[in-house]
Amino acid sequence: MNKNYLKIAFRNLWKNLTFTSLNILGLTIAFGVAILLSTYALFQLSYDEFHENKDSIYQVYSTDQLPDGPEGDVSKSIPFAGALQEEVPGVEKITRFNGRGVLVLNGDKQLTMTAAYVDPDFFSIFSFPAIKGEKNNPIGKKSSVAISEAAANKIFGHTDVLGESIRVITEGKESPFTVSAIIEDMPDQSSIKFDLALDFTNQSDFSYADNIGDWDKENHEVYMQLAKGVTPQQFEKSTEAFTVAHYADDMAAAKRDGAQPNAEGNYIQIRLFPVADISLAEFKNGIATANKTMPFLVLGISFLIIFIASVNFINMSIAKSTQRLREIGMRKTLGAGKSQLFFQFWGESILVFIISVALGMLIALALMDPFKTLFNTQATFSSIATPEILTGFIFVLLLITLIAGGYPALLLSKLGTIQALKGKLKLSGKNRVRDFLMVLQFGIAILLISGTFVLHNQLEFMRTKDLGFNKEQVVAFALNGKQNDTRTMQLLRDELEDKPGILQITAANNILGLGKDGSRSTSVLGFEYKGRNVYTNMLFVDYDYSETIGLEVIQGRSFDRKYATDSLSVVINEAMARTIQEENPLNARIYLDDSLSFSVIGVVKDYNFQDLDNTIEPITLFLNPERSTRYAYVKVSPKNATTSFEKIRAAWNKIEPNAEFTGSFLDENIDRTLKRERTMTTIISSGAIIAIVLSCIGLFAISLLIVAQRRKEIGIRKVVGASVSTITLMLTKDFLKLVGISFLIAAPVAWWLMSKWLQEYPYKIELNIWIFIAAGVLSAVIAVLTISFKTIKAALQNPVKSLKTE
Repeated sequence: MNKNYLKIAFRNLWKNLTFTSLNILGLTIAFGVAILLSTYALFQLSYDEFHENKDSIYQVYSTDQLPDGPEGDVSKSIPFAGALQEEVPGVEKITRFNGRGVLVLNGDKQLTMTAAYVDPDFFSIFSFPAIKGEKNNPIGKKSSVAISEAAANKIFGHTDVLGESIRVITEGKESPFTVSAIIEDMPDQSSIKFDLALDFTNQSDFSYADNIGDWDKENHEVYMQLAKGVTPQQFEKSTEAFTVAHYADDMAAAKRDGAQPNAEGNYIQIRLFPVADISLAEFKNGIATANKTMPFLVLGISFLIIFIASVNFINMSIAKSTQRLREIGMRKTLGAGKSQLFFQFWGESILVFIISVALGMLIALALMDPFKTLFNTQATFSSIATPEILTGFIFVLLLITLIAGGYPALLLSKLGTIQALKGKLKLSGKNRVRDFLMVLQFGIAILLISGTFVLHNQLEFMRTKDLGFNKEQVVAFALNGKQNDTRTMQLLRDELEDKPGILQITAANNILGLGKDGSRSTSVLGFEYKGRNVYTNMLFVDYDYSETIGLEVIQGRSFDRKYATDSLSVVINEAMARTIQEENPLNARIYLDDSLSFSVIGVVKDYNFQDLDNTIEPITLFLNPERSTRYAYVKVSPKNATTSFEKIRAAWNKIEPNAEFTGSFLDENIDRTLKRERTMTTIISSGAIIAIVLSCIGLFAISLLIVAQRRKEIGIRKVVGASVSTITLMLTKDFLKLVGISFLIAAPVAWWLMSKWLQEYPYKIELNIWIFIAAGVLSAVIAVLTISFKTIKAALQNPVKSLKTE
């Protein structure tokens, strides 16, 4: 019996090769795309799941109540971790963590790498196993360094390097270290990544020794493992006495300045955030939350694509069922039961789905590399191939096959014998289901097309927005060589000052946008000003900074070599001027302690020195060319900018021949900060294209069904004089009505969703109705083009042939 079912199934699929091919094509595309998108989403959701203690590892942060509202803070002071472990019960293990770029020297090799400065408990909290050397405490000695396998291969060319020596330069401090352990390379899903690990106390004096015992200077993160039996809520509650003991002055200042306490009456609350969600963390009202919108959005698009393809399969199966009515009637006459007919038709569906899934997986495998490049992800099938995910994948496939293949099979198996033998398929009662599915299909397509238009416009708006500085003519790069930054800058000036096309050179201790080295930092300074606490971002700059990057000085002046007192002066932005609340900001003096004060000599127009999803915050520029400035900025002439860029590269290679040149124009740096928006736009637009293609396949199938059902009507209308255009319009208008209903439903939903999404951005486009009308018109045009082939063909058909079908 089963063998007979299989033969008939193959025979029928081969007989209707065109429809079978369309079904397999649509489902294959859908499964291939859904597998790729699901891989991306599940990869994003699987970050940091590899840690054995993941359920008890937390990052420590605090919610500070400020006059402007609550603010989250992950940075902690040097004595914080030790005091927390001693004074608050529930800390099983704790470690400080400070990741920074360092220069590694080995013979003539000079490599820029990422170092993790950590405490000994780090390797027992996190699952970064040592595969060679000291496994229990890889950095037990201050002179020890643990390096990853990849780092060992870069530095030495192999991993048998225990006992070898390297030199590490960080913040101008050079120190020798002995390799004590080789760490297994971190998984792609690790939020914490480093090339080498060093004892926390090995940092420069500026970052460590000068801050011992100082609770005000915060410059690193803290992670802890919670003791068994203690919940995060219990631990957070038990830290209240700790905050009172160590932050009494800060809380008193917050109360004085008008900050509102939280629901528990606290002005500072220490909190825990699960390390498994660190990759998705964001702050809302001072509380860290895991923003899973992106991966769930991608999973949702995967589901919608599968849904559209499944609806196509249902409609196409019904469209072709008219050719098998007499077969069904004959089978029923000969004694076939409903269950036998159901499994016959369902078996054919299962065959189509099995072939489609297999081809979809092959397509996904073939497209994985370009997919990874397009979406800038390290996702692979092997990285998410856990038993749970594979079981879920199989279950979803079975469910889709049961629903999409079972519905047409059930519908056909329930046909009456007489009705089937007459060859009539009366589905007027079922048209509501068909129309509903079509409305859903095109509603999804319109929703995704609208989202594509909005996302593209927002991305272009952010890319082209005036940021308050010159991003097209300025090249920025890291000073990652072994020479002192001050010395390097002087050599750069000597090398470039007479070169045509080079206009100005300066330096700062932070980058605008995101440079090629991928590193940037935030420095916030708090001080008391006229009886209240004031907070500002701080930036150390060299002379000519404002002129080089094109900041507009709207009051006073910028730093000038003619004035020796400028070393004790600052330049502020408009946001900082509003914060200090002075009628004339140039009269303000900033006192950092009893013996150190700075006068405000200039105010620059607000500029976007942070990502564009942040409002412009106060920033204060300090002149300190002797300090580690870290980044050089070179302004070039707009003519022959490429040639000037190569001159800068050549100058760098001459000064630091062994150090990588990481130069890029500031507009490229800004583009790198828009990675999330660009990825989202790519995903939504790809989903829209796939959705509209699959919807058109489904629409074509429905047009076949409608034309088949109305063939006699078409013949009669032609006999009584109806023109081709009249019949074509008659057949088309019903489809357009459904597309119109889809638009009326989808457009408000798209407007609402896009409005919610745009609320995340302080700088955004204004939504207008034309975006959504354009999406509806585009869908309607595509629908008309899809069905016009079949409807015009039906209208042109000889009426005698149409009437003979009855």
